[in-house]
Amino acid sequence: MIRENLEIVEKNIQKACDKAGRDRSEVTLIAVSKTKPVSDIREAMACGIRVFGENKVQEIRDKTAEITEDLDWHMIGHLQANKVKYLPGVACMIHSVDNRKLADEIEKQAAKHDLVMDVLIEVNMAGEDTKFGLAPEQVIDFVKEISILPHLCIRGLMTIAPYTDDPESNRVYFKGLRELKDKINTLDIPGVKMDTLSMGMTGDYQVAIEEGATFVRVGTGIFGERNYSK
Repeated sequence: MIRENLEIVEKNIQKACDKAGRDRSEVTLIAVSKTKPVSDIREAMACGIRVFGENKVQEIRDKTAEITEDLDWHMIGHLQANKVKYLPGVACMIHSVDNRKLADEIEKQAAKHDLVMDVLIEVNMAGEDTKFGLAPEQVIDFVKEISILPHLCIRGLMTIAPYTDDPESNRVYFKGLRELKDKINTLDIPGVKMDTLSMGMTGDYQVAIEEGATFVRVGTGIFGERNYSK
């Protein structure tokens, strides 16, 4: 099933790239493996997938302990400051930075490991009460504020668009995130050159690619429905 699903996702990504006049190499597929067993991840690996996303620190720790191959693991879920210490050297990027306390803790832990952590700023484009992330109008000031942290590299922006049966309805949010990234890049903030947009999930990743996504986070579309009862 996973192989067949990946073939469908790949065709959809290529179709969206063609429609937008983009090269396929500009878009990275993150296979979101949260709640899924190591056997499923290995099945995806056998199909050539090397980039995986997890929502919980404990899951990323458990899975990377068992899967020692050279993969890129992305922390894409809400992150509490007290869990950051487990991520340096494990996650290659944190997608969900949205407050100074968290940024300071990432700086502290990355410094301990003598590395620079790639991060994305999470933006709540639709203003949903149930979602984390900064309001769009808060982002520029926040980027300026944390850009001084030497062990953080702000690579771009991330958003989780509303769940919808109509992917087209989320285009406005993806377009808005891209425009915000472009605006930040015109400001020439020292140390900040954004090249990454993490947006689009199983239900709307094609629209996100058309609007400039460089990372799409697809879970259910690859691994099937999740079992949260475990």
